[in-house]
Amino acid sequence: MNSSGKILVTGATGFVGAAVARALIARGERVVLLARKDSPRGNVEGLDAEVVVGDLRDAVSLRPALRGVEKLYHVAADYRMWAPDPREIVEANRVGVGNIMTEALRAEVSRIVYCSSVATLKLNDAGRPVDETSPNTPDHAIGAYKKSKTIAERLVERMVAEQGLPAVIVNPSTPIGPRDIKPTPTGRIIVEAANGKMPGYVDTGLNLVHVDDVAAGHLAAMDRGRIGERYILGGQDAPLGQMLTEIAGLVGRAPPRLKVPRRPLFPLAYAAEAVARVTRKEPFITADALRMAKYRMYFSSAKAERELGYQARPYGQALADAVDWFRERGMIA
Repeated sequence: MNSSGKILVTGATGFVGAAVARALIARGERVVLLARKDSPRGNVEGLDAEVVVGDLRDAVSLRPALRGVEKLYHVAADYRMWAPDPREIVEANRVGVGNIMTEALRAEVSRIVYCSSVATLKLNDAGRPVDETSPNTPDHAIGAYKKSKTIAERLVERMVAEQGLPAVIVNPSTPIGPRDIKPTPTGRIIVEAANGKMPGYVDTGLNLVHVDDVAAGHLAAMDRGRIGERYILGGQDAPLGQMLTEIAGLVGRAPPRLKVPRRPLFPLAYAAEAVARVTRKEPFITADALRMAKYRMYFSSAKAERELGYQARPYGQALADAVDWFRERGMIA
């Protein structure tokens, strides 16, 4: 077991990983950040942390970053809802998790927080909030991203049970807020809605949470989480129409009024995907997103609140922070 006190964060150049890294640095921890050679560094510029280059697809390249590390936050993931070849997403997340966890065992890391997703949980037709007792299977997951995260989470669970991997699993819902640099799929919705480019919406719902509350939940899981357990890190449930209305209010626009049925949108989604295969740019609407929109993606964080002391601020504050951040960068007119 290492006792250097060094903490490694993967995915720190991304949205949730950057929030985790900043929370650790604010607490005075010795932080090492793993980044790919070509990853944009905007989210880590100026942070008091060591950056080590490595690639999750190459196990050997991870060893320098893990040298002398006591604790690991694995936050990195291929977070795309669409790719020209969906197998890219599945393989990136499966291989990446397998490599970092195997190398963490080799390096005798004493404790790990693995950032999974509520994508690994099975939704219900009634729209009731789902908790940790409803795991999904890869065969029933909708889309490559959800399938990939389900495969990866089951792999971590097996390694905990069979190899003694000292991992706690956290399942963020839909993080929003500042520093959504890419942006994420939900960040794209916020930007499009704030710019008045979403005249209509489908009848679905999300669980929205401030990214900094998700980061605090990661630290609480490291401090108090039980090995092998999963903890949902969510905020509040909100119908999509309500979310769009709140965004409109933040930017002084009229909210969209047109509630669009899903089925007529599928031909548009297929056409958008066909164009995207040529342009190589992720389409704004996809068939998998429409399939997911059949469900209200509502979740309960009661277990994390009870065992970790987790708390989440009202999601309206997260929307306001996100809109302010996007506006400052010229992404919202």
